[in-house]
Amino acid sequence: MSEHLGSILVVDDEPAIRENLEVLLSEANYKVTLADSGIDGLKKLESDLFDLVLLDVMMPDKNGLEVLEEIHQSSPETAVIMITAFGTIENAVQAIKLGAVDYVTKPWDNEKLLLDIRNGIQQRKLQHENRELKRTLKRQYGGFSNFVGKSDRMLKIFDLVTQVAQSRSTVLIQGESGTGKELVAKAIHANSSRVNEAFVTVNSGSLPSDLLESTLFGHLKGAFTSAISSKKGLFEIADHGAIFFDEIGTVGLDTQAKLLRVIQEKEFMRLGGVDTIKVDARIIAATNVDLKALVDQGRFREDLFYRLNVISIQLPPLRDRKEDIPYLADHFLKKFSEENNKNCGAMPSEMMKLLVQYDWPGNVRELENIIERAVVLSSSGKLSPDVISLDMTSVSPRGKSNGVSPMDGQSLFEILENFERKMIMEMLENVNWSQTEAADRFGLPLSTLNSKVKRLGIDIKRKTLRTHS
Repeated sequence: MSEHLGSILVVDDEPAIRENLEVLLSEANYKVTLADSGIDGLKKLESDLFDLVLLDVMMPDKNGLEVLEEIHQSSPETAVIMITAFGTIENAVQAIKLGAVDYVTKPWDNEKLLLDIRNGIQQRKLQHENRELKRTLKRQYGGFSNFVGKSDRMLKIFDLVTQVAQSRSTVLIQGESGTGKELVAKAIHANSSRVNEAFVTVNSGSLPSDLLESTLFGHLKGAFTSAISSKKGLFEIADHGAIFFDEIGTVGLDTQAKLLRVIQEKEFMRLGGVDTIKVDARIIAATNVDLKALVDQGRFREDLFYRLNVISIQLPPLRDRKEDIPYLADHFLKKFSEENNKNCGAMPSEMMKLLVQYDWPGNVRELENIIERAVVLSSSGKLSPDVISLDMTSVSPRGKSNGVSPMDGQSLFEILENFERKMIMEMLENVNWSQTEAADRFGLPLSTLNSKVKRLGIDIKRKTLRTHS
């Protein structure tokens, strides 16, 4: 016989249940151990390692939920599926919160149970690999705690980041939107000798030219109408540290000339001032457009381009490193489960299959959005592929047709954001724009709802004023 698919401990006080499960699981090529009580099950867990425990809820000596809590404390990497003849929503929710990956009711469907077991073992294996991957990255590369990836392309980027981190050279990070350019910039800083100094981010595309210059270089009192006092710029704040320009291609030509001077001369002047200020800030820039093409169009200075492009890091789109998707999905599942005070258990294999097959035009940011939505909308703490299946099929993989057109030409990322915005606004309208009550009804921390409102551009203040006028 081939190698066992995994080791399973069955804990149930009914002999017939134990025997039936032993036959079913042994025939499916699992190694099976039986325990006739909660106390017996805990003793066997002390002396042996198991990939998964099938645990009855109602037992005379020790309640299954109590046993589950002890298993989760002593052996958190062991997957647990609860079995009960009294399948209530309350029991299910409590089991999931205590760390169970799933629950099944008696009598169960054998094929469904085997699928749940396979998913549970795979999920725990994936979580273990993810932890080991992060430990390896931290040990080998230093400040890569927020990175997830083991594909060859990502490992080469980790090596490159480690190499360039200790230098003073400018770095240009290129890649599509949502690929994690800011994470790379932060990793460069975290692995450098400047790690204890400031890391300042400039959202280049969100500010008009005059305001951007004031933000970067600071100004003296009276430099313009609203300059009621002198103010330091971001370059001064970033002195001895690093300054990161997100979407550098959106900076105007006049400001580009001043940036070039800072890079070349390591000095600048505040708006309205005549004195030069020396600065030692490492410049890291990112772009999702072809800067060389902008140079050819006369929209970006050629000399600035070559000054920025000393070290170039090209981030691959998610569709070109699909082997990283399960690890990213597990990372985001854990993150949003903790943020929303949920334990969603194992990700269903059919859901993971959809994630791996999809083309991800919005890259890692889109995947993060998908997982967050799945966690927030999960019922009874369990993930459901139905949450994403309709939208996933509405956007075809690049260059292929599945017979379904995208909704109004929108990407999946846009569709999900619009859906989330609509859902939050409807709830806010129902509670007279009280974020506290809306967060309570959604079952979210108020801080999580606040961050969503800001990210989705929902104008709470204006709506509230209109309501009270």
